Amino acid sequence: MSHASPLITILVVGLTLAFVLGMLANRLKISVLVGYLLAGVAVGPFTPGFVADQELALQLADIGVILLMFGVGLHFSVKDLLAVRAIALPGTLLQVALSSLAGMGLALLMGWTVRAGLVFGLALSVASTVVLMRALDEQRLMETERGHLAIGWLVIQDLVTVLVLVMLPALAPVLKDGAAHAPTLWALALTLALTLGKVAAFIALMLLVGRRVIPAALHYVARIGSRELFRLALLAVALGVAFMASELFGVSFALGAFVAGMVLSESALSQHAAEETLPLRDAFAVLFFISVGMLFEPTTLLRHPASLLAPLAVVFIVTPAIVFVTLCILRQSLRTALTIAAGLSQIGEFSFILATLGVDLGLLDESARSLILAVSILSILLNPLAFLAVTLLAPWAERIDALRAGPPGEAATVAHPSTLRGHAVVVGYGRVGALVVDGLLHQGWPLLVIETGDMAMQPLRDRGIETILGNAADPAVLAAANIPEARLLVVAIPEAFEAGQVVAQGRAANPSITIIARAHFDSAVDHLHHLGADVVIMGEREIARAMLDHAEHDISPISPVHAMTRALPEMGGGAVA
Repeated sequence: MSHASPLITILVVGLTLAFVLGMLANRLKISVLVGYLLAGVAVGPFTPGFVADQELALQLADIGVILLMFGVGLHFSVKDLLAVRAIALPGTLLQVALSSLAGMGLALLMGWTVRAGLVFGLALSVASTVVLMRALDEQRLMETERGHLAIGWLVIQDLVTVLVLVMLPALAPVLKDGAAHAPTLWALALTLALTLGKVAAFIALMLLVGRRVIPAALHYVARIGSRELFRLALLAVALGVAFMASELFGVSFALGAFVAGMVLSESALSQHAAEETLPLRDAFAVLFFISVGMLFEPTTLLRHPASLLAPLAVVFIVTPAIVFVTLCILRQSLRTALTIAAGLSQIGEFSFILATLGVDLGLLDESARSLILAVSILSILLNPLAFLAVTLLAPWAERIDALRAGPPGEAATVAHPSTLRGHAVVVGYGRVGALVVDGLLHQGWPLLVIETGDMAMQPLRDRGIETILGNAADPAVLAAANIPEARLLVVAIPEAFEAGQVVAQGRAANPSITIIARAHFDSAVDHLHHLGADVVIMGEREIARAMLDHAEHDISPISPVHAMTRALPEMGGGAVA
């Protein structure tokens, strides 16, 4: 082991141990993230045995964050970001402010200074991008409106963090030494304007130039036909843009990579790019969790249990409560509020960066940074329980949502049921639903679309398509679609639980209606068939069937003997009778 390089050692030992403990976590029916974190603890400096290179692990973790955010950007267009801005912008700013005040108040109660409390509160207010992205992916929520809202929330948190990281050094003198050493108001305003200007310049550069150059370059590489070069080009784009964003514009690696992926998302190559980078994204994401685990000192749990539980409560209870109440005030469904609250019930990489900067500036001491790390580890370990709670509360949330008054415009829509007859009802206007709607219109169907996102509805209304704004699992919303007179119900939403409710209610309202639904898993297929769906489409199966259909109808099968007979004359062997 002593003759191996630190890089090879951490890759071999870290990834192997993460695999073993991840498999064990999977067998115990808990999140594999727990196994990855424990692997980091095992190779960290605070446990006996082998100790990996901590600095190298953190650098590898940065690559994991870059690749992960690049992949997220590939599935998240500018249109998606603008669609959630009315909720994500005020919600995020309010949540960060209130969570920071809660953390600061706790610090003051523990006898800390105001400056330490400020940094401590900010560190407790920003969630881990990696953890939330993995959770959304495991829950199959990345392509849903809830997933888009959660990602928008993270992007705004990232922007807030960038501003804090730039402003904190300028404010450090006044925080430490009082007004005598304070920068002038003009100097602070200039620093803030410069920071915002750099972020705006980077985003403008990517939208105006990168939006054309990056897809064009990748299309050129794709036409060459070399898979190696295409993968290399993707890595160069993700890492290069993130590096440029950090070095030239002062933007975080995560935000830079996200914007790079977002400008590529509208290209025809976006899906292929996501598939090609997936293996590296997964591997480096594991290294991120290993690096976090290495920072954790297990004896902290025994030395300071009370001082650890209080900030953990801020992260795991207070912040989710703030998010939940804020989203309810902004007229989001309880299911959406619960999901996003659960996703934000943890802290991670941005908290580490803030804590380290606080120590470097003399605003925070080492013990406070250790406490933040311990809270981060425990919150990441507990985060799967938050999503489990959401699953258990989902039936209750759906019942309450059905009784609540809907968002503006929904009451009026539901109060005047559709008068269409012999029509098709499409539930969900995402990527799948949009293709279905276009196909049905082409076939001449009278059409009604049910969707929860108001931003997606306006283009449909402009085309003269009847719409209902609301959750189709709500009996009142589905009843307004005049299901008894409809001939076809297409359930294009990815969540099996909500889809099952729609299918069951649709079958009960009209026993003769044809119901088509989508699913991601075999268990979901059986579940939807059981509830009354006539046809359940699972993407992987349909791809295989389409391939077989083409093979059957477009290509004549050739036996090995026949193939050899055809080849022999070309090879100069003569004909075979």
